[in-house]
Amino acid sequence: MTRTDPVVGVLALQGDVREHLLALAGLGVTARPVRRASELNALDGIVIPGGESTTICRLLDVFELRAPLAARLADGLPAFGSCAGMIVLAREILDGRADQLPLRAIDIVVRRNAFGRQIDSFETDLDLEGVAGGPIRAVFIRAPWVERVGPAVQVLARVGEHPVAVRQESVLATSFHPEVAGDDRLHALFLSVIASS
Repeated sequence: MTRTDPVVGVLALQGDVREHLLALAGLGVTARPVRRASELNALDGIVIPGGESTTICRLLDVFELRAPLAARLADGLPAFGSCAGMIVLAREILDGRADQLPLRAIDIVVRRNAFGRQIDSFETDLDLEGVAGGPIRAVFIRAPWVERVGPAVQVLARVGEHPVAVRQESVLATSFHPEVAGDDRLHALFLSVIASS
């Protein structure tokens, strides 16, 4: 029997791993946590969850995942990053630590904690280009925003003048946490990105 459904990994070093695994499983795909380089080989896509971006970047090195993950991304592995995941996938991080190195999988410059501290967290409804069915409830928790996008980056949604959802080819990233809002349409969009890549 030939496998037709995608296998999607969720980087399981820190953050909203369980929430992404549940959202993906609810869409009927095989979703598995990823903590080792050898686990990258069987994946059709990977999610970098929300959490703490400096911790995730540091643990990529501790678990010796940085180079193999960057190589898979450079080879076209589809990726979806939410909040901290957006920061980790970015080309450049503003207001990060000097030793915080992103994966440079999408041509964006992000500003960490741009919307403010934990007390400034908020929710809002967003219309996202390419997502049918009305607005998505977007949960922003110490969220980044995108300061600059490269020419190949498509902006899917903004809050004010700032992009908060972007896509470049097979990489999708959001400033907010769709994994905690109970709406699986962004995960479904990611599965369509995987299917078309």
